[in-house]
Amino acid sequence: MSSAAQDPVKEGDLALTASRKTRPTGSTHFGDVDFAEETPDEIGDATWGEVASACCHHDAEGWAKIFVGACGALFFLYFFLFSLELLGNSAKVLGGCSAGGLLSDKTNPVAGLVIGELATALVQSSSTTTSIVVTLVGAEAVTVKSGIYLIMGANIGTSVTNTIVAMGQMGSGDQLERAFAGATVHDLFNLLSVAVLFPIELITGYLYYLTKAMLPDSVNKGDKWAGPLKKIVSPLAGRVLKANKDVIKDVATKKVASCDAYYPVTCLDG
Repeated sequence: MSSAAQDPVKEGDLALTASRKTRPTGSTHFGDVDFAEETPDEIGDATWGEVASACCHHDAEGWAKIFVGACGALFFLYFFLFSLELLGNSAKVLGGCSAGGLLSDKTNPVAGLVIGELATALVQSSSTTTSIVVTLVGAEAVTVKSGIYLIMGANIGTSVTNTIVAMGQMGSGDQLERAFAGATVHDLFNLLSVAVLFPIELITGYLYYLTKAMLPDSVNKGDKWAGPLKKIVSPLAGRVLKANKDVIKDVATKKVASCDAYYPVTCLDG
């Protein structure tokens, strides 16, 4: 039973104050004058109208804080996407030649799997590795087939992170046992998933053909779709670092003998 029925309030006592005693349901809102005085048994259930009122009714200072918080969230979201774009461009610049020699249509799938594992283990983030692979595939620097094996390797490489976190609990034997058990469950899930899907993909190529079937008929080879996020992020990223997208593709397809064709050995005009 709500406290409103147990402790009726005289008219005018709490007319101008925020209190659960003035609400028909006896529900509690953060900031009530009697917020610290109540017990769990006295708290009633809030209605959806009260929830909407509490969320959407603010004074000028409250709306100003919400506006500043929203602008801050958008600001940091933009630079998070900017950092991913810059990370992809950096991968093309720093590892373009090496990736071109390693990742071609004739690349051993096991090698692609191991490369994905090592890349994820080095950066300690499968999301980062996946973002870079998607960027390289979108730029036609890496084939879709090679990208599939790289993503599978990233799922195995991310198992290193949870093992490291589990080893950080060495101060307590019980905590280490529980943490290592949780990490092992994650590791086995990723390993067994790849153990099942990798040979099926190797034999049938079903993931490659599935992604190919998902493309609409209106998309032809060579067509590119510039997403709205890329249009927003790419101009700033291009001012910081601009990568030659053809390096990996040309090296992988043996169009050029080496990367020396892209890097001049002499400088002109000083």
